Amino acid sequence: MPVTDFLTRTRASYDTIAADYAVWIEAELAAKPLDRAVLAAFAEFVRDAGAVADVGCGPGRITAHLHALGVPAFGIDLSPEMIARARERHPGLRFEVGSMTELALDDSSLGGAVAWYSLMHVPHVEDVLAEFHRVLAPGGHLQLAFPAGEGVLHKKTAGGHPVDLDFHQRHPDHLARQLHDAGLPVSARLLREPDSEGDYPETTPQAYLLARKPG
Repeated sequence: MPVTDFLTRTRASYDTIAADYAVWIEAELAAKPLDRAVLAAFAEFVRDAGAVADVGCGPGRITAHLHALGVPAFGIDLSPEMIARARERHPGLRFEVGSMTELALDDSSLGGAVAWYSLMHVPHVEDVLAEFHRVLAPGGHLQLAFPAGEGVLHKKTAGGHPVDLDFHQRHPDHLARQLHDAGLPVSARLLREPDSEGDYPETTPQAYLLARKPG
């Protein structure tokens, strides 16, 4: 599948659902204590390391959470409508439209990066991982969160809106090998069982990988 095809479909889908999604997702972190713990640990590593990019930031909730933890975070998202919602909700923070396949950032310019449930829309991650390696400074950390498993789930509707989205589930061990091959060896991993209760039910285990560019 051409890169431009999945990017076009993903951008259009998130532009369509941006307003409703921003409202729906706002309280999710409050309901996920283990997610907050992962982000707190990541913040400890990157707080004094320089700028940190939240890549695939959506309406900016992870960017804002990291900022509240003392991290100099800014957000990047493929969807202009998502960036508009992020700027409305967090006017004091920096948000930019951009693609993780070709980040408009200088080499070795970041102390850290996070892709929180955004890598799952990418069919082939090798080029994206190479981009993360390029923009991270030596010693910089990358935090990933993603649904664990195998196969691709395709959605045609979300929140009552028509979409055209692929969700790529990945095995943590396989992605860890891909990170290693990209020069980003994994230093920590967590796999938690799906949370089937509450307002944000899950059907698959959730995986978290922390990688580091050697310094």
